[in-house]
Parts: sequence; C-alpha cells; structure tokens
Amino acid sequence: MHPAAPASLRAISSMATRAVLAELAQAWRQQGGAALALQSVGGVDAARRVRDGEALDVVLLASDAIDRLVASGHAQPGSKVDWVRCATAVAVPAGAPLPDISSEAALRAAVLASPAIACSTGPSGTALLRLFARWGVADELEGRLVQARPGVPVAQLLARGEAALGFQQLSELLHAPGVSVAGALPAAVAIDTVFSGALVCGCQDAEAARQFLDFLASPASAPAQRRHGMQPL
Repeated sequence: MHPAAPASLRAISSMATRAVLAELAQAWRQQGGAALALQSVGGVDAARRVRDGEALDVVLLASDAIDRLVASGHAQPGSKVDWVRCATAVAVPAGAPLPDISSEAALRAAVLASPAIACSTGPSGTALLRLFARWGVADELEGRLVQARPGVPVAQLLARGEAALGFQQLSELLHAPGVSVAGALPAAVAIDTVFSGALVCGCQDAEAARQFLDFLASPASAPAQRRHGMQPL
C-alpha cells in the first residue's frame, strides 16, 4: 500500500507576504510538505473571514492581528509562530525624483511637500497615521492622504498617478511595476511589522499546519525572505 497523500492545508494571508509565501509554499511542497491552498487578500478582510468562521487551517497576518484572533477565540492559543519582519518603505512613481528620507526631518519635509500621499489600511498605514499625528501635521495633510482600499497595493496608486509619495511594507513595493523605491524609513521613525502565523480554531490537520509554520520560521526560509525585502527573525 502507498502511504496516504499529505493533507491539503487551507491558509489565508495578507497581501504583504503574498509573494514570499508563494515561493515558500512551492519549496514546502518540493520537500514533501502538505499541499497548500493559499489565499492572499487585504489583512482586514483576512481577519474578518477568520472571525466569520470560514473553513481554514492557517492564518498568516501581522503579529498584533494574530494576537487579536487568539484573544477572540478564533485562532488557537499557543499556536502563534513569528516568522518574518518587514520594514515600511517609501516609494514614488517611476521616473519621479527620489526624495531625501535620510533623517526624520528630511522625511517630514518630503511628506509636507507632497501633493498626495498614499498608505495602506494595514499595520504600516495605521502606524504612519500615528506618526503624522505625533508630528502635529495630520490636519495639514487632510485632503492629501489617499488610503488604499484593503487588497489594493499602494504601488498601484503610485503607478496610476493617484499619489506622489507612497508608504507600505518594502515587500509590497520592491518588485512592483511603475514605482521607484526610495528606501526604508529612517531608524528614528522606523515602522517594522512582524508577521506571524497561527492555527485557526477548527483546523483539520494541526500537525501539518504546525510543520508548515515551523518551516516558515526556519533558516531554510531565510533566503526567500531576503529576496522579497524581508528580514528573518
């Protein structure tokens, strides 16, 4: 008799990790891991679908979003695995001059000089709005902020000319067409996001799901993480 085929895992992630997860899922299968059906959507939508009880095994989101799913009883306690970190970066439409973002003061000046600034509805966008409030410029920027809808990349807004300056995780900007990346935020105001995974309550194959999360956090995943502008933990 042939051994039973590995179970198929149903996973959902935010868009920030879509590209690296696609590469890692292929590597996982090549080494004999369980088949994986992965959907990447806006992080807000992913969390809502988990809360709504969709049939899923693994959820992969920003660390604080995973914590909220555990606290609300929708992800399994003790199953959370932190697997990668990503910096927030600044980009402009391709061909536009790259702004000076070498210091907090330079970044602030670039923001104030921009006619339209794009950010996400995810963790980087939330943190960016807090930064603008701390700088005391939120009112001044009102009417110039363009917040991308969940699942819509900031790079798309830049490429379409709907914004002149964009902020999002480097992984989402790095290989996007129609944009140029100026770099990560300066250290004084860095916005880094740790991405984590957890087992959804009702997971059908906990062993395979845990093995997959362990693989994402293993040294074997580090080269792919770096290729996509992320840092291994």
